[in-house]
Amino acid sequence: MAAAICCPSGLAAASSGRQQPSPLRPSSFCGSSVASCSYRPQLSLRCQSRRQSRHAQSVVYASIKAPWEGAPPARLVLEDGSVWHGTAFGHTGTEVGEVVFNTSLTGYQEILTDPSYKGQFVCFTYPHIGNVGINPEDMESEKVHLGGVIVRDLSCKVSNYRANITLDEYLKQQKVMGIAGVDTRAITRRLRVTGCLNGAICTDPSVSDEELVARTKSWTIVGKDLIKEVTCTEPYEWADPTGEEWEFAEQAKSRNGAPPLRVVAYDYGIKHNILRRLTSFGCKVTVVPADFPAEKVLDMNPDGVFFSNGPGDPSAVPYAVENAKKILGKKPVFGICMGHQVLGQAFGGKTFKLKFGHHGGNHPLRHTPTGRIEISSQNHNFAVDTATLPPEVEVSLINLNDGTCAGMYHPGLRAMTVQSHPEASPGPHDSDVAFTEWIEMVKAEAAASKA
Repeated sequence: MAAAICCPSGLAAASSGRQQPSPLRPSSFCGSSVASCSYRPQLSLRCQSRRQSRHAQSVVYASIKAPWEGAPPARLVLEDGSVWHGTAFGHTGTEVGEVVFNTSLTGYQEILTDPSYKGQFVCFTYPHIGNVGINPEDMESEKVHLGGVIVRDLSCKVSNYRANITLDEYLKQQKVMGIAGVDTRAITRRLRVTGCLNGAICTDPSVSDEELVARTKSWTIVGKDLIKEVTCTEPYEWADPTGEEWEFAEQAKSRNGAPPLRVVAYDYGIKHNILRRLTSFGCKVTVVPADFPAEKVLDMNPDGVFFSNGPGDPSAVPYAVENAKKILGKKPVFGICMGHQVLGQAFGGKTFKLKFGHHGGNHPLRHTPTGRIEISSQNHNFAVDTATLPPEVEVSLINLNDGTCAGMYHPGLRAMTVQSHPEASPGPHDSDVAFTEWIEMVKAEAAASKA
């Protein structure tokens, strides 16, 4: 039996005395399968033909211009002196900002248009960016607010039926710089070790690396009030809920025509989907500028007051803290992200800057009253110092990555906060329950006032 296995098939058939079955293919078969070439010269000719075909294809491919060819070169220079060379997309020139990394796998358009990124460059850890283009439905504000985009691979093609423009074209319109072809993994590791670094994106070869390093060292986000650069200028009404095809919360679907709750929302850089979530849960929302006097808010006699997300250093906006102090205890309040930090200061606490911040859609939180675990979307570089909070403030959410405060509850003042972005744009829906909890608080307060 061993001899039959090792011998050619014809010899094996002779030794066994059994006739082998006829080939499945007719003798006239002219396919390209190597298995069908039983005659050595025929096999040689076919292999030669294949080599010639591959060579012809390689000549054609060599004549096609690569998508990145012709793109102007760009540099990312960090304040530690490191230089990263790539290709430019979007706007050209020189821009300085704080470099942060974002670990979200999807939702780059929502990140681009999130006002909370004002003054920052976003380094995307997900390597392929631009593949779904840009569409008007997924905007979180009217324009791009971040200062620069850093990606490993800028997608050459857009594959999304909702898209109407490429990322490159959109950033050109918005006059925002981008750099592609750099090692975003290495940049992220550097930021995790050293902390956030200022950086400069530059397409001008006449500007030296040393000059760019000097510019980054002379720039800082600490102590800057960036809220006034992104807030609205006049109050306005918002009435657009989450689209029916996107609605996922049963509480929002089952309002059954209940009368709307009147909510005043402070705009520190508020995102459209936060306003949509409030509206979906039955709120009639009036948005006011960041420095709108608390007295005028109370004159509106709302059922609740909302403090939104926003960019910059929370300790640099004392006017927002003073307004919050005047409203606390008079109306139920809810703060998200910057609003969480503003209310933390209004409670009597302090804030501090994190080493490299929280930016992404995969941050685990523990809800301390119930033990519930949430995977949250976050975008902030500052946090509330729990050691400085008065004892009556309950820390309702803990970030499980580093133990920082991710939510607060003050029962006496009917106030709650979350550090995450519970509207999930982009990100998971786990923290959307925060809207439900606050709406129940506002309803209870409204019912008690009418009793």
